[in-house]
Amino acid sequence: MLYYLHQLEHFFGPLRLFRYVTFRGSMALVTALLWGIFVGPKIFAALQRLKIKDVVRDASVIRDLAALHEQKKQIPTMGGLAILSGVCISCLLWLKPNVYGCCALLTGLFLGLVGAIDDGLKLKYKNTRGLSGRRKLAAQAIATVCVLWILLHATGIEEHIRQLYVPFLKNPLWTNIPFVALAIFWFLVIAGTSNALNLTDGLDGLAVGCTLPVLLTYTVFAYVTGHIHLARYLNLPYLNGVEELSILCLAILGAGIAFLWFNAYPATIFMGDTGSLAVGGWIGCIALMTHQAFTLILVGLVFVAEALSVILQVFSYKTFHKRCFKMSPIHHHFELSSIAEPKIVIRFWIVSLLCALLGLMTLKLR
Repeated sequence: MLYYLHQLEHFFGPLRLFRYVTFRGSMALVTALLWGIFVGPKIFAALQRLKIKDVVRDASVIRDLAALHEQKKQIPTMGGLAILSGVCISCLLWLKPNVYGCCALLTGLFLGLVGAIDDGLKLKYKNTRGLSGRRKLAAQAIATVCVLWILLHATGIEEHIRQLYVPFLKNPLWTNIPFVALAIFWFLVIAGTSNALNLTDGLDGLAVGCTLPVLLTYTVFAYVTGHIHLARYLNLPYLNGVEELSILCLAILGAGIAFLWFNAYPATIFMGDTGSLAVGGWIGCIALMTHQAFTLILVGLVFVAEALSVILQVFSYKTFHKRCFKMSPIHHHFELSSIAEPKIVIRFWIVSLLCALLGLMTLKLR
C-alpha cells in the first residue's frame, strides 16, 4: 500500500525509496518484528486467559516422552496468530500488490485458518486428533488448485508457471506442463512443506529456528529471479514481479524472529498448527513461484528428514513390526537418546543454516 507513495517523490524526494524492493523488504522485516515483540505478548496473554493450552499426547502413546513433556501442558498454543497477523499487517503496508505476492500471502493465511480449526478441535475434545489427515490434505489441495488457477489466468505469466526447472540446469527440464501434472506437483510441494514443518514443530524453538535460514535463502532467490540483470548473470529464469516475494519472506522472517524470542527454550508459547501450516505453505508457494522447488529439498533438509523419519517409522512398523527409531519425528528419537532438548534444537539450527548456505551455492552452478 505504501509503495504508491513513490509517485509523490516530486513533492518530497525521499519518497522514491518506496519504489525499491530492498527498502520495502527491510521495513517489512522491521514492521513484523516490532509487531511480534510488542503486540505478540498481548495475543499470548489473551490465549492464556482463554486457557488455550497445548494438548500433550497421553503417556500410553508417547511412553517415556510423557515425563519430558509434562511441563508443556501448561503452555498456551495457537501463537501462530501473532505470526499471521504480523505478516499480514507488514505485507499490507509494504508489499506491492501483484499476483505472486497476493496468491502466496492468501495461501498461507488460508492454511493458517485450517491450522486454527485443527488446534480448536484439539482443544475442544482434549485430544491430539484435531482435523483428520484427509481433511487437511483436501484443504491443501483446494488451496493449491485455487492459487494455480489464478496464476495460470494472470496476464503474461502462464508460460513461466508451466515450466519446470531443476538445479544446475540453465534451461527448463519440462515446458508447457499439463494442468493435472502441474497441480499434482504443486500440491506435493505445498502440502509436503506445510506438513513437514508441522511435524518439525515438536520442541521449543525448533521449527521456527530452522525456518529462518530457509526464509533468508528464498529472500535471495526471489530477489535475483525478479531482477533482470542478476537473473541473466546467474542463468536464472527472469520473472517480472516475483521479487515482491522477497518482501513476504522478510515479513515472515521478522515475525519468526519475534516469535522465537518467546518460543525459545523454555518456551512460553507454541505456534500450533495455526502457525506451522501457514509458514510451511508460504515457503512451498515461494519455492514454486521462484522455480526453486527442488532446491527446497536441500535448503529445507531438516524438514525433509523429519517427514521421512515418520514415513520410515510407519512403513517399518507396518511391514516388519519393528521401529527404525525410538520415536518419530526424529527429534523425539534424539530426546529419548538422553540428549538435552536445547542441544538438539541448536544442532538442528546449525544443520539448517549449513543447508541454506549450500542451497545458495546452487545459484552459481548452472
